[in-house]
Amino acid sequence: MTIIRDPAEVRRILEEAQTVAVLGAHDEPFRPAFYVPDYLHQQGYRVLPVNPTKTGQRLWGATVRASLAELSAAEGPVDVVDVFRRSDAVPEHLDDILAMDPPPRVVWLQQGIRHDEVARILSEAGIAVVQDRCMLADHRRWLAT
Repeated sequence: MTIIRDPAEVRRILEEAQTVAVLGAHDEPFRPAFYVPDYLHQQGYRVLPVNPTKTGQRLWGATVRASLAELSAAEGPVDVVDVFRRSDAVPEHLDDILAMDPPPRVVWLQQGIRHDEVARILSEAGIAVVQDRCMLADHRRWLAT
């Protein structure tokens, strides 16, 4: 896989993905970690929230899980892991991402988030990476009806 920079590839990811795990999902409507996955859910994506401080709550029809490891075991395959964590916190989740079975096809670091070393490791493991892009903005740009 690779680090995705080509807009056509980004669009293809959005077109093909069905299940999005949201790392850092939140329940406060004014936060991007709420309104971006809420938008994706409204567009028909299956959204699986992950946040240890919100464990057990229900968001977007799914139970919030504490970790990607717990999510993977409970919910099955994930197409995209959408990350809403500060750039310096991204390495904390690398082992969980790599341990997902099956692995996600894509790890998407939201707008303002990038970590080149984590992206390199994920890419070498066969997981595509999108950095510093907003799924909501890209979806609206190319796929909104």
